[in-house]
Amino acid sequence: MSGIHLALLGMNFGAAIPDIGAAYEGGFFAGQISTAGNGIADYNLVIAPKSSGENSGKQWKTSNTSTSGTSSVIDGPTNSANMNDASHPAAQFCEGLTIGTFSDWYMPAKNELEVCYFNLKPTTTSNNTGSGTNTNAVPSRGSNYTAGTPAQTAATDFQTGNTEEFTAYYYWSSTEASAANAWAQDFTNGNQLSDGKNSSFRVRAVRRVAV
Repeated sequence: MSGIHLALLGMNFGAAIPDIGAAYEGGFFAGQISTAGNGIADYNLVIAPKSSGENSGKQWKTSNTSTSGTSSVIDGPTNSANMNDASHPAAQFCEGLTIGTFSDWYMPAKNELEVCYFNLKPTTTSNNTGSGTNTNAVPSRGSNYTAGTPAQTAATDFQTGNTEEFTAYYYWSSTEASAANAWAQDFTNGNQLSDGKNSSFRVRAVRRVAV
């Protein structure tokens, strides 16, 4: 593989990129992010196992009020750490996990969660074309989804009906949208919306591994 190709992938020489959905670092490889938004990967995203790292219904916050330090669309660890208390049930769930030998799980920021949808979409449903721009994705994406892109993931375990699937419903991100609302993403069709923080949506923990 050429150095140019490696640079485009945002990887260091000699580093190997796992297959999307492959077992990796306590969970499953979900893709790469560029925290600088320059298309060069600095972290690999790891999705927690569904059986231990997902909850079917948690509030982002027990009240629709502002939470400081949760505005980042890419810094999930900081957003999540700033919500590690009983008034933020979804983040507290993620922060309290120990899976295998790893205890650094957190609630993904908006653009981290979007990478999970793009690479691990469970359904064959057409995408919402009003969502999807993500400059923190690798490669960077400067436009919204088309009806057919992303397609259903090729990772069989993550397809609808299988063991690691994202349920075709909304998942919370850790990114605040306003004093009363936070960002969520629908894993049916990719729709991103801001909703009242005291709504109950699904949540799935992630961790990140430096490239």
